[in-house]
Amino acid sequence: MRILEQEEIYRRLADLPEWSGGAEALTRTFTATDFLAGIALVDRVAAAAEDLDHHPDIDIRWRTLRFRLSTHSAGGVTDLDVELAHKIEALILET
Repeated sequence: MRILEQEEIYRRLADLPEWSGGAEALTRTFTATDFLAGIALVDRVAAAAEDLDHHPDIDIRWRTLRFRLSTHSAGGVTDLDVELAHKIEALILET
């Protein structure tokens, strides 16, 4: 699996303005309306991650969720991370 170059990452995240990061990892912080809404979102993200067989790091702090995407086996950001970022963003927009 190929690690994406910084310029390619920026280009592919152009339609995801809430996401940031570089060749090491992509990140997104989201504040849910309440704790249960945040946990429900994490459940939906977990299902999407299982479908891709690619799993994010998720930090939960009350209503604040932080998603971190990196392909650990490749040592950086790959196509899978960008694909999962798009799926997570779609789930956030449904919230």
